[in-house]
Order: sequence, then structure tokens, then C-alpha cells
Amino acid sequence: MATPNLLSVLVGKNFACIKIAGRANFASSPDFKTLLNELTQKGYAHFIIDLSECVLMDSTFLGVLAGFGMKLNPQGAPTERGIELHNATPRVSELLENLGAAHLFKSMTGPLILPDDVQTATPESIHPTHEQIARTSLEAHQTLMAMSAENAARFKDVTQFLAEDLKNLEKAS
Repeated sequence: MATPNLLSVLVGKNFACIKIAGRANFASSPDFKTLLNELTQKGYAHFIIDLSECVLMDSTFLGVLAGFGMKLNPQGAPTERGIELHNATPRVSELLENLGAAHLFKSMTGPLILPDDVQTATPESIHPTHEQIARTSLEAHQTLMAMSAENAARFKDVTQFLAEDLKNLEKAS
């Protein structure tokens, strides 16, 4: 399950800053997706994602992030509405590039300087069920597959497995 301190949030007048610490993976993806949707519903359209302490990002988490980037910027290029990624590790940067998602984000390095009037917001975990994790993982991988033919080939078997797993979980509930 997601660690309680994986996501920390600061909000300002025109932006939300989300710090991701530790492993950003399939288990934390439903919480991240819920957080992004809640912040968007509150009117935030500019997001700063601090990745300086993100040691690993798996394809599910990246698919959620890419899907959100595509939603904010349907044209596929960062604008004032969108997502800035700050201080991504070389490993995370390489993943973004290899899966064809880097163009969706503005990448920044260096100290993260925020205005003084930011406030802490406490994201709540939705304590995702196995079904919610499977659904989020399936949707994230479908997003990545839609981005490129290479991703379609790369994640074909994964999405097939996730679809079957989700179908079985839905039958059982």
C-alpha cells in the first residue's frame, strides 16, 4: 500500500506543488490520481511535481502522470496550464524519455523556490482496494500504449493480464 508520506502537498494562489518521496508505484497510483483530480476540481491548473526524493517511478505511476499531462495539455506541449517536473533523478528522466512522455512536461532542475504564502494541504489515502489498483494500472498502461507503437508492443501482455485480473475481481465482488 502507499506509504503515508509518499505524497506531500503545498498549495498557492495559482498552483499546487506535490512532492513525491520514495517509490512512486502501482500501489500509490490510485492515491496520486485521486489527489490530482481533487486539486483540479478545486481549480488548480498548474502543478509542480518535486521529484528530488523520488527514487523509483514504475510504469503505472508514470501512466497516471502522463494521462494527467495529456488531460491538462491536449496539444501535447507544456503551457502555463500544466505540469512542471522538478529535479527528476536520471533514472526517472530516462523512463519519461523511453516511454515517450517527456514532451508532456516542463523539466526543471535546481532549488525549488516557492512563494511565502503557500499552505500545506494533507492528502488523504483512499486505501485502494485490489480492484482499484488493477483498474488504475490498466488505465495507466492503456494511456502509455496510446502514446506510441513501441509502448503498445511493450505493454500488450501487461494490459491483457490486468484486464483479466480486473474482470475476475469484478466477478468476485
